[in-house]
Amino acid sequence: MNESQTFDRRAFLRMAAALGLGPVLAACGKAVSSVAEKTPTPAEPSPNPEPTSTATRSATPEPSPTAEPLPSLSPAATAPRPGRGGHGMVATSQPLAVEAGLEVLMRGGNAFDAAVTTAAMLNVVEPMSTGIGGDCFALLYFADTGTIKGLNGSGRAPQALDLSVFQDRGLSQVPITGMLPVTVPGTVDGWATLLEAHGSLSLAEALEPAIHCAEEGFAVTNVIAGAWAKLAPRLRATPEAAAHYLLDGERAPRTGEVFRIPALARTLRYIASEGRDGFYKGKIAEAIVDFSARNGGYLSRADLRRHRSCWVEPIHADYRGYRVYECPPNGQGLAALLALNILKGFPLDGLAIYSAQRLHLLIESMKLGFADAYAYVADPDHVEIPLDGLLSEAYAGERRAIIRPDRAIDHPSPGQPAGHDTVYLTVVDGDGNACSFINSLYHGFGSGMVAGDTGICLQNRGACFVLDPEHRNCWAPGKRPYHTIIPSLITNQGRLKASYGVMGGFMQPQGHLQVVSSLVDHDLGPQELMDAPRFQVSRDLQQVSVEHGISPAVVSELCGLGHCVSAPQPLSPLFGGGQIILIDEESGAYLGGSDPRKDGCALGF
Repeated sequence: MNESQTFDRRAFLRMAAALGLGPVLAACGKAVSSVAEKTPTPAEPSPNPEPTSTATRSATPEPSPTAEPLPSLSPAATAPRPGRGGHGMVATSQPLAVEAGLEVLMRGGNAFDAAVTTAAMLNVVEPMSTGIGGDCFALLYFADTGTIKGLNGSGRAPQALDLSVFQDRGLSQVPITGMLPVTVPGTVDGWATLLEAHGSLSLAEALEPAIHCAEEGFAVTNVIAGAWAKLAPRLRATPEAAAHYLLDGERAPRTGEVFRIPALARTLRYIASEGRDGFYKGKIAEAIVDFSARNGGYLSRADLRRHRSCWVEPIHADYRGYRVYECPPNGQGLAALLALNILKGFPLDGLAIYSAQRLHLLIESMKLGFADAYAYVADPDHVEIPLDGLLSEAYAGERRAIIRPDRAIDHPSPGQPAGHDTVYLTVVDGDGNACSFINSLYHGFGSGMVAGDTGICLQNRGACFVLDPEHRNCWAPGKRPYHTIIPSLITNQGRLKASYGVMGGFMQPQGHLQVVSSLVDHDLGPQELMDAPRFQVSRDLQQVSVEHGISPAVVSELCGLGHCVSAPQPLSPLFGGGQIILIDEESGAYLGGSDPRKDGCALGF
């Protein structure tokens, strides 16, 4: 892509119209607006016409309704956002990001170019979920060889921060906010590494749409506005966060308001000019370290300078003829594979998809998968992880034997195997290459700390460490924490079947389990997979939440089996936000689905 091919929204729309994408784009816009119409609340007073914060807004003809924090959705309340295509497809949680990635494909870029462009745009339009202050992981599928490769773009704990700091302060766990949970941001190096190895665009070209959007502004979509409003107190706690991500330093933008992030635009432009070294060695590194020192943090110039992403060998499990791939630990994809290995030993074909008997088996398999993941997932550079034993058929059989058909496991504990484990986007290009990509700050707006005038939200990924010195995942200098963000791919006889992911912290492997089972065992289509109600096992493995679509009668049966299940809840982002691209095995067409719990869509051409 040359200088004359930088992001041009009008040119994109003309190209889309020529290719017959106009109705699809219109449907995408309708899907977003229809959610807003379903959840109106009284409008807040208009801000001053010239806000003093660096975050600015444009006047709109009518005041937009204030979004309800994390609004509840149902598939019936939103237009479905499936996509179809054969030359390329992008699916993610915000339409402008889909548009940016799709334009890259339409101009001849590949899946890996489009993934980075889409991720960068999400940093702007969904800033509470992702950004260059966070981490990323990717799974890459190469159609010409049928091979799969993993990229671990997660950062490490500061060298100067050791366990004694937490012990001296009497802390039993790593805090969620402030500088203590901040680890080295891995995203920029992850993007640069991916493009250098397999992209056709430069990092500067991939960042251009995001820079343009941050400078010119974007209309905030409904679910994002709701999450932003809920997180406003975290942003008000520090002057830098309030200045860059709240209007007048006080409130979140409402649905439909145009928001600009000029500081982030300047930072992205500097990275475009100076490359990864501008972030890890140049002025941005200096700004991050200075901010850290002023606010009780421990990041050093050396921590940033030493950071590198690494290519990893994916791990996998075979599930009824399909192979499911995940990134290895320090990611928690291991939890999903362990659960699938257990589940495949049970015949599900005679069970209704939302029956108590089927849900019981999925819940129990997931609980056992988590019990092992909590015990074993850590940084493999620091501890030994018995992956071969954990993923063996013999071990799956041992764990499966623990599950009783008539009673829930009270307190699942990890096993001992023999032998020596957010935004999501997915892209498939016209050559059949795929990139399953996830980028995250962990909690909303990460640590709540924005690095001075850079506009960079610093992640709080260190909160996933534990402080027990005997645990594999205990905090240590230079160590990577247990990571919740996990992309996934599915193949059938070596050919790509699906590129998918489900955002949402510890919901992610649970979403993966439910998507794979519903796809393979019940043959749901891509949008049906995203619309389907989900269950969620609590982090302590003692509670189960379910969404509407799972009947009260089924909940009652599950309770009778010993599960502690809450009453069905409306669909919401609390149960994850998924995206999927399926490849039709006969025609080769791309079929996309986008989660109604998010603002996004799947578009192909």
